[in-house]
Parts: sequence; structure tokens; C-alpha cells
Amino acid sequence: MDRVIKHTHRRSHPIRHYVKITLLITISALLLDLAISMASISIVKQQSTRYLQDTADLYLTRINHDFDYINHYMGWTLANDDNIEALVPKRQDVNYDEFLAANDNLRKRYTELQKNYGPAYNFFYYSSDEKLLRNYAPMSITYPEYQELGQQLVSYTSDPNVYDKFYSNWTPILIQDKYYIINIVPYHEQYLMCLISADDLIAPLRQINLGKNGFSTLVDQDGRILSSPAADMEQSRESGFSFPFISGPRTTVSKAFTDSTINVKMFIEFGAFEKIMVAQLLILLLFVLVASSLIIVVMYFKGRVLKPIQQFSKNLSKMAESSEPLDFTSSPIIELSEAGLQYRNLIEQMKQIKIDMYEQELSKQQVQLEYMKMQIRPHFFLNCLTNIYSMAQMQMHKEIEYMALSTSSYFRYIFQNNDHFVRLGDEIEHVTTYLEIQKHRYRNAFSYDIKGSDAVREMLLPPLVLQTFIENAVKYAVSRDNKLQIQLQLEQKMDSSRRVLKIVIEDSGPGFPAEILEQLQAGQPLEMLQGHRIGIMNTLKRLESLYDGEARVVFSNRRYGGACIQLFLPQPLQAQLEGEGRYKHECIASG
Repeated sequence: MDRVIKHTHRRSHPIRHYVKITLLITISALLLDLAISMASISIVKQQSTRYLQDTADLYLTRINHDFDYINHYMGWTLANDDNIEALVPKRQDVNYDEFLAANDNLRKRYTELQKNYGPAYNFFYYSSDEKLLRNYAPMSITYPEYQELGQQLVSYTSDPNVYDKFYSNWTPILIQDKYYIINIVPYHEQYLMCLISADDLIAPLRQINLGKNGFSTLVDQDGRILSSPAADMEQSRESGFSFPFISGPRTTVSKAFTDSTINVKMFIEFGAFEKIMVAQLLILLLFVLVASSLIIVVMYFKGRVLKPIQQFSKNLSKMAESSEPLDFTSSPIIELSEAGLQYRNLIEQMKQIKIDMYEQELSKQQVQLEYMKMQIRPHFFLNCLTNIYSMAQMQMHKEIEYMALSTSSYFRYIFQNNDHFVRLGDEIEHVTTYLEIQKHRYRNAFSYDIKGSDAVREMLLPPLVLQTFIENAVKYAVSRDNKLQIQLQLEQKMDSSRRVLKIVIEDSGPGFPAEILEQLQAGQPLEMLQGHRIGIMNTLKRLESLYDGEARVVFSNRRYGGACIQLFLPQPLQAQLEGEGRYKHECIASG
């Protein structure tokens, strides 16, 4: 009875009361969100500043180490390297060959040093006696800048305090309205120097996002900006609408080099945080409005939309887990029914694609296996050993050396070449080695001629393609009665804005038998008899697989006797070469 009385006396409230409570809760949430956001932004800004300071410290540590090593390396070269002595003008007149050798040695060493530290570093040698500036590594400066540098070095080296000013002290200089950092190592009348652009030196730090108006720069001891563009500082001072109580003042990180008078300055603008703050508040307000509307909309569409979607999701899950056909047409929403049917068709197509890809991969693996089997030629190796043995019996020492070296080069190329594409020049060199070996075997029963420009030899083709057809010509066309002539012509053609390598192989032998030629021209597979004809068929399969049917091979017989084979090989695109590189990398990683 008491419970009933308490219930009847419970105070009721109008809807405005609940609205006020909702507004109070919303405003409190907004204020709490604002306070949390400001605290979070402050913490993130501190962490970002520390991160940038650590990044600058790491960068300066690396550059200081590089500067120190380069300085010591150049000093050691001047004091201990015999090549420097050969560059003295008096020594040049006495032994010019020694001067050239020393010049080449220094160029190689400093080119290798440049490869270790980057192309931005330029290395020069200067002799005050000759008044001549030489570069000993590829230059990244223009010729006018090179000339002006030589003119400035005349004044630098004539200064008796050049050692105190430049040795172990990387100093900024202005060349053609552009600042460079230079280090000069003097030794008597000879000087080695290293030069790097201020823009190249600061480039890694400019990759860091410092905000819309933030930037990194190099400055000297007087505060002068060394890296371009210098207008960045003036531009960074211009700012639009901002919230100082949110973003705060600009943060500056300054670090100095150890062996230099220059500093690194990083101006950090956290202008994005205030936008995040405002956006967060607007999103929260919008959320309140949208949430109120969604409550009404969701209650209305719960039975009309949500339940059919849940059923549709269950059907998709069942279809993914099992292959049983499901009925999607019973949904009251037409779009869901159509989407279900399309999804089922998509699943079937994906299964078929997987099957096709699996079969294609099996086919490629089979071709590769046959290609690897083709590489192993024990009979050819035994013939080479037999020839070397015969030469040894006749004490043909020079011929033995040449034959052993040629045989070694031949098999090294076969067993070490795992690329899908190689340079035509390398393939020609391998074929030449093979033909020279065969000339020793057949006692000069044939001759060969290879024609092609140096540019053509830089084109690409699959390895051992030429080897297969050249070996076929030697095997079936060489005779003791008539001397065989083998000709190999290399050309570059253009087909639909794509380069095509054309290779023509001709011989003066009996040519292809009529039945074999008819099968080859019709694209029919040749019958394998006791291991013969495997090479040609495997090569055709490889070309079909690697070029996706774009490569062409034309077989014919010459009018006056002999076989003729023409190959048209499109040059692989960059994507194919990158894919090959990724494939090799994955194979190495998995191995």
C-alpha cells in the first residue's frame, strides 16, 4: 500500500525540463571536451617539439661525422698518398704516364667516396703553382659556378691564414648568388677541398612536416639565411585567422654544427591544432543535432530497413563460409536482392579466376623447369674435356688455356644467370664463346659474322635464346665437305611507339627439312625424338610465357640454301622489370 502511495505522489516534469537537462549535459560535455582538447594539444605539441629536436640532433650527428671523416680523408690523402706527389708540375714533366695513372687513381677513389656520401658532395684538387682547379668526382655544380669557384680559390690560397680559416672548419661561401659550404685542406702548395650546396645539406630536414608556415633553414653566425628560398621566413610571418590561446607562439629549434660556423634552425608552426580544435567542437555540436534526428529516423526504419539488412548480412556470411546457394530474392528491398545476386556472381568469378591463375602458374613453372633442364648439357661439357685432353697430348698449351677459359666462361654464364631478361651484349658475348669452343672442336669447319650497333646491344631479351638457335645451326649444318657460314644481324625497330628487337640468324647449311619447316611455320609442336628438338620447343614456350604472345619467331629457308630464323622481341616495360625484381626478392626472402 505504501508503494502505491509513493508512486502516486512521484513528481512529474514537463518536456522542457528534460530539454534543459539535455542542454546542460551537452554544454558540460562541450566545455569538458574543450579542456581535454587543449590539454591534449599542449601535450602533443611538446612531444612533437621533442621529436623534432631529436631528429635535428640525429641529423647533425650524422653530418658532423661525415664532415669529420671527409676532412680527415682529404688530409690523409695530401700527407700520405703517393698519387699526390705525381700531380706536382715538376713530376708531370718527368713522367707524364705516372701523372695520368695518379690522376685516374684519385678520381676513382673520390668517386667512390662520393657514392658513399651522396652526389651532392663535390671534390676538387687545386695547385697554387698551376693555378688549375680539377674535379675528382662528378660535379653537381654548373660550369659558371665552377669557374667562379676557381677564381675565389686564388684569393683563398694566397691568404697566409688559409689553414686557420678553412681546415677542419666548414665555411659558407657565395657562388653565383647561391650559398655553398666548403672545406679546404692545405698541404704546402696543394689543396683538396669538398663543396656541398646549402640547399642539399638542409634538404633532408625540409622533408619533415613543420606545419603550414613552418620551415627549416641554414643560417650563419650572423643570422644570414644560407638556404633558398630566403623568402620563406617573410612568408611564414604572414598568418591568417588564428586562435593564440590554442596555437600559442611559434616554436624554434636551433642546433649548431661541430666543425662549422653554420646553424640549423627549424621554425615549427602548429596552426593545424587550432583547426582541429574548432572542427572537433563543430563536429560535437553537429553530432548532437544529428543524434536527435537519427533517434527518430532509426525507430521508424528499424523494421523497414535494419531487419532486411541484417538478414542480408547473414546470407553473405553463410555464402562466404559455404558454397550452398542462398535465396536473396526474398528481401523486401529490391536493391539488396540485386546486390546479393551480383555478389554471388562475383564469388563465382573470383573462384574461376583463382583456378585460371593456378593453372597459369603451373604452366609457367613447367616451362621454367624445362628451361632449367635445358641448361644442363653434360655431353657438351664432356666434349670440351675431351678436346682439352687431346690438346694436352699434343702439348698445345696456349690452346688448352684458351679452351679452359672459354669453357669456364660458358658454364658460368649458364649457371649464374637467373634473370628473365639480360642485355643483348651479354648474350652475344656468351654466343661468341660458344662458337669459339665449337671452332676448336670442328677445326674451323665454319665461320660466323655478327652485325649490330652498340645501341642495339643494350636492348634486352631472355637469356639463352640465341644460344638455342645458334647451337641448332652448328649441330645440323656443320659438315666436313663445305665450310658453314653463320650470320647474326641485330636491328632495332619501332612498332606502335614501342621498341622491338629484331634478330636474324642465317646459315649456309642444308636448311630445315620440308616437314619440320611446315610444322614450325604453322606453330605446331615438334615431335621429340630421343631428346632432340627440345631446345627449340622450350624456347618458343618461354617466349610465349614471357611476352604474353607478343613475341614473333619466323622460320624459313633461304633461296640459295640454308636456314633463316627471324625473332621480333618487344622490349619489356619498366613494370615487368620491377615485377621481376620483386619476384626475385621474395624468392630470396622465402629461401
